Amino acid sequence: MNKRIQKLRETLHTKRADGIFIESPTNRRYVSGFTGTSGAMLITEEEAYFITDFRYVEQAQDQCDGFHIIEQTSSIYNEVGILVKKSGVSRLLFEKEHTTYAVYELLQKYIQAELIPSAGLVENIRLYKEANEIEVLKEAAQIADNAFEHIIKKLKPGVTEMEISNELEFFMRNKGAVSSSFDIIVASGWRGALPHGVASDKVIESGELVTMDYGAYYKGYCSDITRTVAVGEPTNELKKIYQCVYEAQIRAVDAIKPGMSGVEADRIAREYIEQEGYGDHFGHGLGHGLGMEVHEGPRLSPKGKNTLEKGMVVTVEPGIYVSGVGGTRIEDDIVLTENGNERLTHSPKELTIVGE
Repeated sequence: MNKRIQKLRETLHTKRADGIFIESPTNRRYVSGFTGTSGAMLITEEEAYFITDFRYVEQAQDQCDGFHIIEQTSSIYNEVGILVKKSGVSRLLFEKEHTTYAVYELLQKYIQAELIPSAGLVENIRLYKEANEIEVLKEAAQIADNAFEHIIKKLKPGVTEMEISNELEFFMRNKGAVSSSFDIIVASGWRGALPHGVASDKVIESGELVTMDYGAYYKGYCSDITRTVAVGEPTNELKKIYQCVYEAQIRAVDAIKPGMSGVEADRIAREYIEQEGYGDHFGHGLGHGLGMEVHEGPRLSPKGKNTLEKGMVVTVEPGIYVSGVGGTRIEDDIVLTENGNERLTHSPKELTIVGE
């Protein structure tokens, strides 16, 4: 029995509906296991249908546990409409945050039921990682850790940020990743003050800090790690910035536990950075949820009012960014346990100086 179908059926009762339509790729894969690029799901009290075209029927039959596979012979929305009528669905939930207006018009055209927009239908279930998901996330994190061990041997004056980015990408793919989790950030020297400084053609110079934010997309799940490394001896100011972020990050990882709000988690690192005089240079939240997407719920930020609970996987990534000088970010992935958390990423965090 597909437990995720059962959890969605509980949502039907909560929202007083009798059907759920899901088409967004990530949620579709989460519920069904389907890795193809075309398909939709209709889940009712009694049945679970997976509708796809002839290219993917055999694949769906192999991957979609607990679903009746329907081969579409017309518009997928027309097929859903036929199944809605056949199943007697009168109130149909759909993913309002993933549905364009054009698709909504098609749903109105083909489906003879009341359409009920709803947010977080699947995302609220995805917040809590199952044991097998955590194992895959650990494997994705291990690939990222191995990539760090590899890349510090390549960092030296004269190489470009793009060369480092490409090396990380190639290494992770060679270790089993489908791709990187997102566009790899390599920000050296003054570009370290750019929190999302995606790798450029800039040449890395001696005395600079280099921030590398990357992750492995592996078996449908993401890792997300950031390490900042010195190439040659950095200035005392850069060392001070690094040490402040390092201390703030360790304090947060050590303290985060279930029952804490995202705001409270954020404050642990933020208060320390503020007392060290860099509060105005930490402009983003402490972290975010991690799973099939690199940015999921919950949020660890001054606006993160959600409560952290066992089974959630989040990043912890304080940073300091000083325009014209540079910056530092250090990030780990952690899973919330019964009384605290367990780190998934284990790369060294003490200031590493390479390429001297």
